[in-house]
Amino acid sequence: MLAVLGPTAIVSSDLQRARATAAALAEATGLGVTIDPGLREMYAGAWQGRLDSELRAEFPDELRAWSMGDEVRPGGGETRTEVAVRMVEAVDRALASVSDDGTLVVVTHGGAARSAVCAMLGLPRETWGSFGVFSNCSWAVLAETGWAPPYPAWRLTEYNAGSLPVPALADDR
Repeated sequence: MLAVLGPTAIVSSDLQRARATAAALAEATGLGVTIDPGLREMYAGAWQGRLDSELRAEFPDELRAWSMGDEVRPGGGETRTEVAVRMVEAVDRALASVSDDGTLVVVTHGGAARSAVCAMLGLPRETWGSFGVFSNCSWAVLAETGWAPPYPAWRLTEYNAGSLPVPALADDR
């Protein structure tokens, strides 16, 4: 479905599932894929690879705080803000080679994507939890507004989408 949008560049996390997804899109579009480790999922330290039941038993207070959206380091790993900073830096690197009328597809992971989208929209960190986690193979569409600060540089037009974007009938511009 994303091939229909006419992407002009694809950048992907270096992790296996993201690379495989990017490769499928590259095959459908004839584009190459740029790999950027900055697009990895949040590093969760001692939580990595653990079951929810294990986390509840071993880290109940930390898990509760993290689940409530507090700025904690799950398992001693990264905070959501740190993930957002590295994600936005990776997106900016990729955008540097995309023409003004081009479309960049970023292939990444659910939690990291949510942090990046919220940061790019300039939302306060404590509100990020109000955005749901991305479903597998779903996406968000952000469009540059062309506005100067203090107005937002990005507009969210699709979130957690699994079908092609439908044009809006009206716009607030």
